[in-house]
Amino acid sequence: MFPASHALLVIDVQNDFCPGGALAVPDGDQIIGGINALMDEFPSVILTQDWHPAGHSSFASTHDATPMSVTEMPYGPQVLWPDHCIQGTHGAAFHPDLKTDRADLIIRKGYNPQIDSYSAFFENDKATPTGLEGYLRTRGITDLTLVGLATDFCVNYSAMDAARLGFAVTVLTDLSRAIDFDGSLAVALGDMKNAGVQIDG
Repeated sequence: MFPASHALLVIDVQNDFCPGGALAVPDGDQIIGGINALMDEFPSVILTQDWHPAGHSSFASTHDATPMSVTEMPYGPQVLWPDHCIQGTHGAAFHPDLKTDRADLIIRKGYNPQIDSYSAFFENDKATPTGLEGYLRTRGITDLTLVGLATDFCVNYSAMDAARLGFAVTVLTDLSRAIDFDGSLAVALGDMKNAGVQIDG
């Protein structure tokens, strides 16, 4: 059992990111059993949930653009995704095999229609907080282990922000899966290592 100062952060294990979903990550459902087992080793478990309103600015359909193309937003480059994780839909729900009862907290992100939010800590402007940092600080949590979807986007952004905020961060790659969009996985792993994130698995 990990100490009370160490939390497990499970990123976006939702139907739309699993096989058959609108933005499926290859083998995204293959990590769920391992994540469920790992929850038993942590006193604190936190889940994140992508939670977009219909017509979100990060959707390709909103711009009449090709999915996976890139546009420029006021906060920087933005990949335009297929419509996914729309609030209240089956796609936005956690995968039914995920053991959600263990969660102390569920952080919903991406609900602002004007800005995407990959990180569990900040929207993509890297300035607007989700409130997760304050929650962790008040509970005395200093160490985070991250798992989930996708390694090169929401797991990566969350790990990088956590390290920047001074948390000790580990990413378990065997319990995460990547989109690997134009080599994005290798870039993400390199960036995380350079930021002091421990990569295991």
